[in-house]
Amino acid sequence: MATKFTHLIKLSVGTESVEDLAAWQATAHESWPDGQPRHVTRMWPKREAEVLDGGSIYWVIKGFIQARQKVLRLDEVIGQDGIRRCGIVLDKALIRVEATPKRAFQGWRYLAPTDAPRDLSAARAHEEALPLDLQNALADIGVR
Repeated sequence: MATKFTHLIKLSVGTESVEDLAAWQATAHESWPDGQPRHVTRMWPKREAEVLDGGSIYWVIKGFIQARQKVLRLDEVIGQDGIRRCGIVLDKALIRVEATPKRAFQGWRYLAPTDAPRDLSAARAHEEALPLDLQNALADIGVR
């Protein structure tokens, strides 16, 4: 029986836009051994098999879930302090999703597939984002 997959959700701290996240990942690739983007975190997902069975990491930028990247694998990373960490290795493609409000939280969380925002169509993926106050107002009335 196939494992039911799950996603991760994470704040992209200090990022102003999806383009900022893409630019940071493009310049940081030199430090990654295989050139794949990754996010290093202290905690290892207990639901590893579910995350690796088709899950993505959804990025919260400026209070909205705005993009996702497929999780390829989890690598062990030992810091200079000798502490074991989890390197969440990601696909290079950043996929824009319907902007969905999300309050701040610490670390990462699991995100059920049923709660994940839909991917934007290819035609809408390069649209300029609406101003945050307008996005908030639309979200308050249930319009995405």
